[in-house]
Amino acid sequence: MKALRLVLCVFAALLVTTVGDARADGEGEDSGCRPVHAAGVGQDLGGGNTTATITRGGVLNGTTTAHFDITGGSIPMFTIAGTIVFTTKHGTLTANVSGTFDVSTGEFAATGPISGGTGKFAGATGTLTFSGVENLTTGAFTETVTGTLCRGEGEEDQR
Repeated sequence: MKALRLVLCVFAALLVTTVGDARADGEGEDSGCRPVHAAGVGQDLGGGNTTATITRGGVLNGTTTAHFDITGGSIPMFTIAGTIVFTTKHGTLTANVSGTFDVSTGEFAATGPISGGTGKFAGATGTLTFSGVENLTTGAFTETVTGTLCRGEGEEDQR
């Protein structure tokens, strides 16, 4: 049970870090959508909770908090699902993701839709993917965040 809890915590942290490091480039401005390419460094806090710092993500630079639950699988590969919230100087952005966490290697990957936002992210849509590796001993993780971020209602330039 303790190993399962550790795995869940690590995966959650990884997802938070990955999501937190998303970057919106200037490409796709005509459609209002931009590719996301960001990096995250985070910590699994235990209990399925993570926190991370996002860099190289343009408007997504800031921090993330996340909570993940194990939804299935068996040792060493578990399926997970959770909510990641980015907090930036532009507002908050929420994504609901699902994916996998390998408790033998610390590798994780999760994908899901943007489900809400405030400030410049109000009405935003898109999909984010988080992938990375958690140190199973310390709970520290690194991640990359990729995907697409589309402007919300009344949003001006996202840079």
